[in-house]
Amino acid sequence: MTADKPPGLIRRLYHWTVSWADHPAAGWALFWIAFAESSFFPIPPDVLLMALCFGARDKALRYALICSAGSVLGGIAGWGIGWGLRDTVAYPLLSFFDPSGITRAKIEVWYETYGFWGILVAAITPIPYKVFTVFSGIMHYSLPLLVIASIIGRSLRFFIVAAIIRSFGPKVRPFIETHLEWCFVAGTALLIGGFIAIKAIG
Repeated sequence: MTADKPPGLIRRLYHWTVSWADHPAAGWALFWIAFAESSFFPIPPDVLLMALCFGARDKALRYALICSAGSVLGGIAGWGIGWGLRDTVAYPLLSFFDPSGITRAKIEVWYETYGFWGILVAAITPIPYKVFTVFSGIMHYSLPLLVIASIIGRSLRFFIVAAIIRSFGPKVRPFIETHLEWCFVAGTALLIGGFIAIKAIG
């Protein structure tokens, strides 16, 4: 993952996030970091999720569930920011996390072209999830559709990480930290390929 070499403030936030792995309230910390990352926090919850899973492999799936719940609920909050606080909060947030507007344009194309499947792809891929949720609120995308796609996509993302760590342990840590995003990209490519195949058969 690219978050292991962040500069300045982001580096400090990264280390602060990982430091919660040894805290008695680590589960709650994971929930709130996943919640916040879906609307404004810059560090993905994957870093704390991995630290917790490596520290307690028998609880890996539980941590994935906590992370998924926090992320989905945070996504609803992000949608609310976009829907109700568009000019005062949403646009400044998007300008900070996506100054070029490329991610927003990509999300809009996915949504208009593939509908639910476009949202699902966005929920799995390593794009900043906060950009996805806030922009969805601005565009008044369907909240129920967002929630369903987020439950599937975010759970798939976090449970993949937890299952790999639970099954293979510390020996896969270098691979996960180096190639995790490529794994998500490959999984998304398979998802899109399957969707295209289904449409072609139908």
